[in-house]
Amino acid sequence: MKRTRLVALFAVFVLVAAACGDGSDDTTTTTTAAPGGTTTAAPTVAPASAGQGGELLLLQWQAVTHLNPYTGTGTKDIQAASLVIEPLLEYDTDGNLSPSLATEVPTLANGGQSEDLTQLTYNLLPGVMWSDGTPFTSDDVVFTWEYCSQSDGCGSSQFETVTSVEAVDDTTVTITFDSPHPWPYLPFVGGTEPVVQRAQFTPCVGEGFVACEANLTPVGTGPYAVDQMRVDDTVTYVYNTNYRGADEGKPFFGSVTIKGGGTAEDSARSVLSTGEADYAWNLQVPPEILSQMEEQGNGVVDVGFNTSVEGIRLNQTNPDGTPPSDYAGGANANPFFGENTLLARALSIAINRDEIAAVAYGAAGAPTCNIWPVAGPALSTNNDWCLTQDIDEANRILEEDLGYVDSDGDGIRELPDGTPLSWDYVTSTNQVRQDTQALVESYWTQIGIEVNMRNEDAGVFFDRSSDLGIWKFFTDIQMYTNSAVGADAQGYFNSYTIAQVPESTNDFGGNNIPRCARADFDATWETLSTTGLEDPARNELIIQLNDKHVEYCMIPLINRGSVSAFSNSLTGYDKVNGWDSEYWNIEDWARSG
Repeated sequence: MKRTRLVALFAVFVLVAAACGDGSDDTTTTTTAAPGGTTTAAPTVAPASAGQGGELLLLQWQAVTHLNPYTGTGTKDIQAASLVIEPLLEYDTDGNLSPSLATEVPTLANGGQSEDLTQLTYNLLPGVMWSDGTPFTSDDVVFTWEYCSQSDGCGSSQFETVTSVEAVDDTTVTITFDSPHPWPYLPFVGGTEPVVQRAQFTPCVGEGFVACEANLTPVGTGPYAVDQMRVDDTVTYVYNTNYRGADEGKPFFGSVTIKGGGTAEDSARSVLSTGEADYAWNLQVPPEILSQMEEQGNGVVDVGFNTSVEGIRLNQTNPDGTPPSDYAGGANANPFFGENTLLARALSIAINRDEIAAVAYGAAGAPTCNIWPVAGPALSTNNDWCLTQDIDEANRILEEDLGYVDSDGDGIRELPDGTPLSWDYVTSTNQVRQDTQALVESYWTQIGIEVNMRNEDAGVFFDRSSDLGIWKFFTDIQMYTNSAVGADAQGYFNSYTIAQVPESTNDFGGNNIPRCARADFDATWETLSTTGLEDPARNELIIQLNDKHVEYCMIPLINRGSVSAFSNSLTGYDKVNGWDSEYWNIEDWARSG
């Protein structure tokens, strides 16, 4: 393991669209440069034991676009950035908080959290250097807050309740929240919330946020530094000779290449069949194909579970409205799904989740009725009816309870006004997802529902600026996965409050993608946000929020594990980290033999 686990805490959700599309072609090439345009010079002297392991080849078939998680471009970029830039705390493979750039996890018990729960004080590791040889200090932490808070388009919502970040001294920083925060581990926690360097990113504040050159070549404190970035193709790294673990021989590998493009199956084959690569990420490949490849003996497939749920989102706004899919204060309701609990129940109970898991996921998927599937006292059992397919009951609900009948005999039910129950159902281009779509289509056909299946390349489907992307949601139905970091629901359910509804007035920037706007949900979340971690009422509040969301906003399908392949010669990775970047401890990776 990377470090001794200090605290086994619950954690926070950050919306990360599941990485499930094809890689993109190369578009630009750039090399490491300092803000002034000069090449960043690395020290020439390094410990003999560090960086002597040759090249590590990592395959991410969804190619890397940015090396800055704050640009909000998805898991593929968060992964790639984590080799370079680091948070104060991270999550280990069991979802426990672990120090990264901090000396410990601040808590009430050790004095790091204030008694009124409004402040959190971090003690930073002393002597940490940026890869350009300059010291990392608390001023860089302060700047990261300023940088994200002052820039439109910042992909993090974790600073919204922060009123100040203050440098007490060079190695001490205090975060003040606008109200008591029982769970304060939001800013600077996990691979989505790293610290960036003030000296490099100052020109990126404000209007230059997304287009800033530093997004491609960040200076970092992590085990590797960017050598060359080919957007939507390949990133190469060299080991950071200023890394704090260098005296211990870390990192082992002298260079790392992350290669994008191709398909998930191509990536799996390169590790498991031909042995050409060391690691392949996000293998949404039919389970029988992965098993055949693994039998060739070159590598192993591993699965890491967390709160990732593949689910169908039911648009609560009208995609045919003006403007389309705009919340408009509740004045643009979807004619089919708007708060229609009975329709959502019929659609859900018609689905055979066991069949979807067996056909599309194998060991990497478990049927679920919840959007919060974490085992324990906050796991709802109120929706377990969905685990048993019941076509007859679905038909009864549609016909008897809702009055949706097929009046013209074409096999498609209609609303009472004659509008057919026919919807566009879009997801990303991926064999597992297309297999799932085909199964859902077969179930819904049996209950008189027509769906027009569409799939889009992940590069546009998970692009905030694209009209085809999940945030704009210009269709009736979308299917994708939300992934979580850690295991506390407070931050996660904040994403489904009214303030997080994407609409034209906020440039479609919120994370409440189904547009579920309910005052009672917000009130329950507000209560959760002020309920202590040790209070049993907290678990019941989480269950209530889960149940409210799956009532008609989303149809959960599969608790999806993160599937990756590792070469048999690779050591030190422990297991797939479903809670954070899978490269969270890459400085410990090595090669045997």
